Amino acid sequence: MGRCFARPTATFMILGSHCTRNCGFCSVVSGHPAPPDENEPDNVAAAAAELGLRYVVVTSVTRDDLADGGARHFSRTIEAIRLRLPSAKVEVLTPDFRGDRKALGTVLQARPDVFNHNVETIRRLYPSVRPAADYRRSLGVLRAAKDMAPDLFVKSGFMLGLGETPAEVERLLQDLAKAGCDFLTIGQYLQPTRMNLPVVEYIRPEVFEDLRERSLAMGFRFVASGPLVRSSMNADEMYNGDPGPRPAVSGRAPAEEDE
Repeated sequence: MGRCFARPTATFMILGSHCTRNCGFCSVVSGHPAPPDENEPDNVAAAAAELGLRYVVVTSVTRDDLADGGARHFSRTIEAIRLRLPSAKVEVLTPDFRGDRKALGTVLQARPDVFNHNVETIRRLYPSVRPAADYRRSLGVLRAAKDMAPDLFVKSGFMLGLGETPAEVERLLQDLAKAGCDFLTIGQYLQPTRMNLPVVEYIRPEVFEDLRERSLAMGFRFVASGPLVRSSMNADEMYNGDPGPRPAVSGRAPAEEDE
């Protein structure tokens, strides 16, 4: 926590506090959201300026109730931050917009520095972890972002400890590499409430380190992998290419298993 507060980076969640989906891993309240706050983009920009941020991450709940999934709101927020903090870098962490390329294009036209969409888990676990999402659709969002804005950094992330096998993780890494991801975050799933999915396994630190090294060998530009890694905590380090200190770990890589 101290490390996070010491850096000129912050994450803002826009488009309200209620999500239209009900993912098994997430504790955000699911229900009918209020209409978007038209003043929110300017308010976020004002807060970022007051904090003197140099790197701003903008994320949101999923808004399937909106025709564009909230894409225009993302775009307006990026534009407002640019006006207030022209030298700051802006990263967006978006929902899948139900695969709508037009909505995705609306966000990309505002020229964020990094586009992030998390796949969260391996394909087999989507029905329980992300029941309203689709594995192929999420990969398609990442691939489309890279195709539509080749000079943009594309990022994704996923959790371990939900019951995935080493072979399934390997396949996920290959799929993300083929989708054109530049940056990757891998962290340990922790059950936020008793109503959420239980932790199946706590993954050893050396497994995370092995996955980091293997991912870099696949061509990812930057990989943050560790039990406490979260999607936005290494955002500025990734963009600036600073891997930071890593703990020394030992142990062999996990054996490959058939799916």
